[in-house]
Amino acid sequence: MKNSLILGAMTVAGLAAGVATAGTLEDVQARGKLNCGVTTGLVGFAAPDANGEWQGFDVAVCRAVAAAVLGDASAVEFVPTTGKTRFTALASGEIDMLARNTTWTFSRDVDLKFEFTGVNYYDGQGFMVPADLGVTSAKELDGATVCIQTGTTTELNLADFFRTNNISYEPVPIETNSEAQPLYLEGACDVYTTDASGLAATRAAFENPGDHVVLPEIISKEPLGPLVRHGDNEWGDIVRWTLNALITAEELGVTSANMSDMMAGTNNPEINRLLGTEGTLGAMLGLDADWAAKALAVSGNYGEIFETNIGENTPIGLSRGLNAQWKNGGLIYSPPFR
Repeated sequence: MKNSLILGAMTVAGLAAGVATAGTLEDVQARGKLNCGVTTGLVGFAAPDANGEWQGFDVAVCRAVAAAVLGDASAVEFVPTTGKTRFTALASGEIDMLARNTTWTFSRDVDLKFEFTGVNYYDGQGFMVPADLGVTSAKELDGATVCIQTGTTTELNLADFFRTNNISYEPVPIETNSEAQPLYLEGACDVYTTDASGLAATRAAFENPGDHVVLPEIISKEPLGPLVRHGDNEWGDIVRWTLNALITAEELGVTSANMSDMMAGTNNPEINRLLGTEGTLGAMLGLDADWAAKALAVSGNYGEIFETNIGENTPIGLSRGLNAQWKNGGLIYSPPFR
């Protein structure tokens, strides 16, 4: 297994090196479409709706980038990827960016040659069990069968946690969240473990969510965010600063409701630079002056995107927590637009 993991990493790194000099911005503009890698389906984050249209928190980032670059939020080809296929899809150039609940780690950044362009969700790994199992702590799971997505940090964290606590488990390998749900509900595994946000989204989709409990332990740091290939800094800047634009807009009070009024000009220079009514930030990216305004026009600012897709008034029901703005005690923070 160890050798296969090493060879897999070398393969992905080699693919990344082979396409690192590609001009992704020019490719996307010539194609007239952004190829964005997403999960195979996690309601609230990325999943097709009843009409087959992709919706969700991560999907909104893809659409914002498409709007900034192409002026059309619908000019996106969503490419579903699993924990195993996502990195090869990005390294090979099949997708231009990955926006798929992917954790920023040392090896993915350095060894696999990817560039994380920021964090759009601060998460951590948790555990979900049936309420009638009578378990109140993950440390009581000795001997449990655990549904676990392969090719993920979740798989490695699980092994570390059980080893540290000197307890054992039997893994039930799965590749996608949609595969895990019926197995867990049918009792093929006692426990489902993934990022806590994913557990909330999964439980919300159950017929009887109250029959399942998310245990209190959070056993890891999972900073999730979009990523691109190493070696194409211009494209990395565009994805990075599009995400930053969504974050900064919330901090400065720019919303979908008031943005058109603010486009007429304000007495706040940073708002004006963000919206392109002052300065030359768009030209520095090789984009139109109103690139950020186009991105914001799609789904609003970061806070609006959060509340619409995964917030406390949605079935997912997530509070802002660590994902509140820095001024409100959270970790969401953008460098300045100047």
